Amino acid sequence: MHPRNQTDVSEFLLLRLTDDPELKIILFCLFLSVYLVTVLGNLLIILAVSSDSRLHTPMYFFLSHLSFTDICVSTTTIPKILANTQAQNLSISYAGCITQICFVLTFVCWESFLLLVMAYDRYVAICHPLRYPVIVNPHFCGLLTLLSLFISAADALLHSLMVLRLSFCTDLEVPLFFCEVVQVIKLACSDTLINTILIYLATSVFGGIPVCGIVFSYAQILSSVMRMPSVGAKYKAFSTCGSHLSVVSLFYGTGFGVYICSAIPESSRKTAVDSLMYTVVTPVLNPFIYSLRNRDMKGALKKLMVG
Repeated sequence: MHPRNQTDVSEFLLLRLTDDPELKIILFCLFLSVYLVTVLGNLLIILAVSSDSRLHTPMYFFLSHLSFTDICVSTTTIPKILANTQAQNLSISYAGCITQICFVLTFVCWESFLLLVMAYDRYVAICHPLRYPVIVNPHFCGLLTLLSLFISAADALLHSLMVLRLSFCTDLEVPLFFCEVVQVIKLACSDTLINTILIYLATSVFGGIPVCGIVFSYAQILSSVMRMPSVGAKYKAFSTCGSHLSVVSLFYGTGFGVYICSAIPESSRKTAVDSLMYTVVTPVLNPFIYSLRNRDMKGALKKLMVG
């Protein structure tokens, strides 16, 4: 096949969910329900945090931004999946594909940093409770949030611009339900060495550093909690970390699983299904994890619903 310049590429083809007409309707209703629950659930978290003065703390400030990123990740991917479920043509425009790559990378990377910041917040609160109001002040929280967003957006923009320099062959079928940078690069006919190096570097930095930071934070938390004399104090300390640990396990477990599976050529369909975990399933589960395991959040949500 002869390579063709990226300016000649008008569209990519995404993976088809199913060919069964009846199953199409079921999947459409399923994804639509998941999307609506994701938006509504995370929006309720944001409204509860902003309306209840008891939740005006750093932990809930970061949680509200985590909910916002979940809404954004779902909005970037699910509407296109819904459209392609009913469409005969599974195409996405070249510009649309690059835009989707940029937004998915931005919000997934931002969520990774927010999970790290939330782990640091719990570390300071449990290990240095007397210094907590001084260290984790509102100005510092805002700075961390904006800095993590800026770094995430810059990284996503860099990868998107690097895709623009590639030439693609006539086979433009992306083996996923949305445009993902690793899979799109695999379709290129031109040299992708620089792109591959950047992806491995970014994954190591924006995946490895947060994971190491979270592990370090919880190692310090565990050490501090085990030294507490009271069983009640230990339970309270662990209970404030349970929800965050659940979300961290879900997010990184599915994310790393996708990239491990993508290295195996025979598992493209499994990779496509796994990719739905961190772009569709994780955002819809996060509100339930935090609301069901957190007494203050349940109280704020009940107060919000009652009015």
